Amino acid sequence: MTFKEYGNYDGLGLAELVRAKQVSPVELLDEAIARTAKVDPQINAVVVKHYDYARKQIEAGLPNGPFTGVPFLLKDLELLAGTRTTSGATALKDYVADHNGTAAARFLASGVTVFGKSSSPEFGLMPTTESRLFGPTRNPWNLEHSSGGSSGGAAAAVAARILPVAHASDGGGSIRIPASASGVFGLKPTRARTPLGPDRGEGWGGFSCNHVVSISVRDSAAMLDAIQGPEASSPYVAPPPERPYAEEITREPGKLRVFFTDKSPYGDAIDPEIASAVRDVAKMLSGLGHHVEERAPSLPADPAVVMATIVGANTALTVRLIAQRLGRTVTDRDFEKLTLASSHNAEKANAADYVAAQLAAFQISRSLAAFFEHCDVFLSPTLCTPPVRIGELNTMAEDLSFIPGALRRYMPGTSMFNMSGQPAMSVPLAWNAAGLPLGMMFAARYGDEATLFRLAAQLEQARPWKDRIPPVCA
Repeated sequence: MTFKEYGNYDGLGLAELVRAKQVSPVELLDEAIARTAKVDPQINAVVVKHYDYARKQIEAGLPNGPFTGVPFLLKDLELLAGTRTTSGATALKDYVADHNGTAAARFLASGVTVFGKSSSPEFGLMPTTESRLFGPTRNPWNLEHSSGGSSGGAAAAVAARILPVAHASDGGGSIRIPASASGVFGLKPTRARTPLGPDRGEGWGGFSCNHVVSISVRDSAAMLDAIQGPEASSPYVAPPPERPYAEEITREPGKLRVFFTDKSPYGDAIDPEIASAVRDVAKMLSGLGHHVEERAPSLPADPAVVMATIVGANTALTVRLIAQRLGRTVTDRDFEKLTLASSHNAEKANAADYVAAQLAAFQISRSLAAFFEHCDVFLSPTLCTPPVRIGELNTMAEDLSFIPGALRRYMPGTSMFNMSGQPAMSVPLAWNAAGLPLGMMFAARYGDEATLFRLAAQLEQARPWKDRIPPVCA
């Protein structure tokens, strides 16, 4: 193998080369490091580099897993013992984890070599990755635009072919949004499919989950097989899969009942190129033999209000715990203005407000469950505008009142599936005239990743995206 070919392989393909002894884990690691050096000065995706950690993994002997020897990045929200984990926050810029997160442990067991951490906005709060601590992560398709968030570093690194697959997490769209903005594949699993321990049983009231972004559908399926399943402290569990997801992608999806919309759930106008792309994909699905019908769910509550309350309360607790650890009152020298504003607003609310938000999320979940009694898959735009420009969502602005409206225009349709716990994926099926990716979102019933993986594999064959390379590429 010549290293020129590295970018032609997905994660499973690289692991097959390692098993066949055509390449060594050290050679793959060196290539990933070289690629980081080549493109990361432009995109700023790998913000914590611990190459020695990866070399020690290899020296100690890697586990025999599906991804043995494959270079990998953890998102800078996941704990990895002995490495810096900042959560994108100035207050934690020197924090070194003393234990592994459960997800990190399962990624390690899959055989990957973890050579660094990918950038995240502060505490994963925004759909763009522009922390004050590390600066903006730029989109490989156009450096003036965001790669999305909160897993923006992961998506940018995969899109720029530093590596084929990377850890991502999703509490309101944070796998799907950067997958859409960066032109890669990203599936948010069913609630409780993947672990969030050992320090917590759930994230953001059950909205958040771990998985990956990737170039190929099969890497996503195989990695979900590797990390899925409850842990000892899981407060609830997802329905077990009928068979491995790596097998599902080899099966035909059958004739699916697909509902679609090219509109925002708020009824707002969306970007016309995105609306056109949704209709084009709906036509393609019909051509593939699926029953396609224009129809959208009607939500009984506003997801944005639910998110503000529940995420705000979680943010307030994080700020309080860090203040206790520091032993002093925290200021905007420690946290970005948006983080502090979210925390302060939550402190003004009361316990009944939090329960009211939980009930609203439950009502949204019930209405979506009823909607999916009549369809197998729901297609909608992942984002309702093209990827935002760097600086457009400034978390250090003196006046933050523009943020809710901007988020409503940009990503109004992702968080409802965090509330319902349903699996949803962004598939890179369209680009606009300016060359920016436009991801298409597909959601399925609770526990039914299998249908999404089968459909994704069909779409990957019908409209391949692997060879679409951004201008900034390793």
